[in-house]
Amino acid sequence: MAPRVDPVASDERCPDRTSVVVIGGGIIGTSTAFFLARAGVPVVLCEKGTIAGEQSSRNWGWCRKMGRDPVEIPLSVEAMRLWGGMNEMVGAETGFRRCGIVYLCKTEAELDKREAWLEEAGRPHQLDSRLLTRQEIAATLPGVSGEWAGALYTQSDGRAEPQRAAPAIANGARAHGATVLTHCAVRGIETTGGRISGVVTEKGRIACDSVVLAGGIWSRLFAGSFGVTLPQLKVMSSVMRTEPLEGGPEVSCSGQGFGIRRRLDGGYNVANWSDNVVDIVPDSFRFFADFLPALRQNHSSLSLRLGSAFLREARMPRRWALDAPSPFEQVRTYDPPPYQPILDKARASVTAAFPAFREMKVAESWGGVIDVTPDAVPVISGVDAVPGFFIATGFSGHGFGIGPGAGRLMAQLVTGETPVVDPTPFRFGRYAERPRPRPSPLA
Repeated sequence: MAPRVDPVASDERCPDRTSVVVIGGGIIGTSTAFFLARAGVPVVLCEKGTIAGEQSSRNWGWCRKMGRDPVEIPLSVEAMRLWGGMNEMVGAETGFRRCGIVYLCKTEAELDKREAWLEEAGRPHQLDSRLLTRQEIAATLPGVSGEWAGALYTQSDGRAEPQRAAPAIANGARAHGATVLTHCAVRGIETTGGRISGVVTEKGRIACDSVVLAGGIWSRLFAGSFGVTLPQLKVMSSVMRTEPLEGGPEVSCSGQGFGIRRRLDGGYNVANWSDNVVDIVPDSFRFFADFLPALRQNHSSLSLRLGSAFLREARMPRRWALDAPSPFEQVRTYDPPPYQPILDKARASVTAAFPAFREMKVAESWGGVIDVTPDAVPVISGVDAVPGFFIATGFSGHGFGIGPGAGRLMAQLVTGETPVVDPTPFRFGRYAERPRPRPSPLA
């Protein structure tokens, strides 16, 4: 069942022309549109369904620097700076709070990995992350139970509300002059002299100078429809929401088999820290060599599944006429059911760690699909082969927390402004380089 998301009304008129069209109304697309509009750039945000209808409302709600791939840390620092003022910037409640995040470590091997990240990534970037002893864990997480070897803690990390944040940012973009169109799929792009000249939507054509593709799991299909190969696969995560619960921690935390985040309504989002489902689809074979290093590194936490998803994607067209309905109009909101065995494991694990959760009542649960890249680092980049075409996708489960920073960076790349961080690690062209990009062993 899909989580309940704050509604965002659609503008009635599809403009004939704008400067930038942003495709996708998740946290990345809305943030990009917001920072473009705030800079005075005419922008139209097109979403095939509803704002934040897919993964941007289905994630845990963590906003963190801790544990990031080292190349992501500068952008994560910028994102956290922006989150701190986001409510004021957009004039609405995003749910952001600096609550701190703790990674509980059951074994010395887990703790050694966290310490390696701290030494090689956290301290060089002067983050406030630090290791906790057993005694400090009890003081930081009142009510915690069990034997823990130690923990990694970042006090300045935080949380926000996924069902509220992207809608608030979309409305903030509109307040600065952006047009927001929901239930308006972009079927494809048009070029003149090899560069972007417009898009064709189901509501009409929009002439434009630039297009930003922030389509999440749909980005691979959209880019591929006009010959841009984006190596991207999908991972399904499952989350449950509890009714208000007394006695749980204010600090967000994860441990063996669980991850939790307190909500503004007094309940918690509860998920499984490590276990996710990967559906085998035709793209699994197309990109097998690209993703093999990641599969080797994370095989113990991924459950491979061959089922209806393979046939569904095999039947999905990879090219289509722009004057006829596209696949994006056939699936307005991808709403997979949660994988109950993973949630059952999460419930048992969090109850063992925090006895207060024995009283938890599950209000709802849902599945969400994460767009992943071979190196688990996003693409935030122009595409040289199609001038005026930009991609912001493949956030690999990091998109919500990093979203404001990614949106600001993408807006700067589109306008030619000096970027707030070095965009080189996020370049699209890295996938044509050898050796193939692979995930950092530290993240």
